[in-house]
Amino acid sequence: MPARGTGGTTIASLPSSRETPGRLGTSSLRLPVLVEASLTSRAYDALREAIAEMPIYDGTDDDIRLDERALAGRLGISRTPVRAALQRLETEGVVQTIPRRGIYVVRKTKAEIIEVILASAALESMAARLAAERATDRELAEVLEQFPTFGPGVSVPVRADEIDDYSAINLDFHQRIVELAHSELFSGQISRLKIHMRAIRQRTIGDEDRRAHSPEDHAAIMAALRDRDADRAEELVRRHAISLAEHVRDNVSYLR
Repeated sequence: MPARGTGGTTIASLPSSRETPGRLGTSSLRLPVLVEASLTSRAYDALREAIAEMPIYDGTDDDIRLDERALAGRLGISRTPVRAALQRLETEGVVQTIPRRGIYVVRKTKAEIIEVILASAALESMAARLAAERATDRELAEVLEQFPTFGPGVSVPVRADEIDDYSAINLDFHQRIVELAHSELFSGQISRLKIHMRAIRQRTIGDEDRRAHSPEDHAAIMAALRDRDADRAEELVRRHAISLAEHVRDNVSYLR
């Protein structure tokens, strides 16, 4: 019988002279099925990214229902890893299971969205500070080259297709700052807010006051990063995010 350790913990018995090394080695380990685990992780990544790209706050009241069977078919895998991925997304508040109805993408209220933006402001502003301190000269030069559309006197285009293009650039810009911080901790925390931040940024970027100030804000942030002015970079990113929270509070009527 197994021996009992301190506090009642079970300790595996030492092998007897009749037991081979293999008996206490690989064959005795309780290991998960890595293929299934890999599929779950890949399904999670794919679903999370796809949901992040959805127009969650499109001004309609239509619920966004997810069908587990259909998702598995689209991904070309069984329902088991899809179900596990959805459960993980539910723990993160991305989806919600409603008994006898199904699984739905979570839409936050206006008050909740404002809280998300404020939390993101704190994290992204510190990420900007770290970026100014940690990014290499080459990385900063690449950022300046990557976003030439930001600058004084520049405004967000008016046409819908051009706004969509600018919105994608805007999202890439914010993500790049986080990457330049070179902090897995900050990246992980900001990622948890990404879906709703991305959705509300996409939805509001074409609003008049957002169109007027967004490029200039970004240009100022890039200048602070270029100059490695960590204090200014942090303050500008915080102010930029807080202005979004104020815009949502004062102008967004399609959120409850």
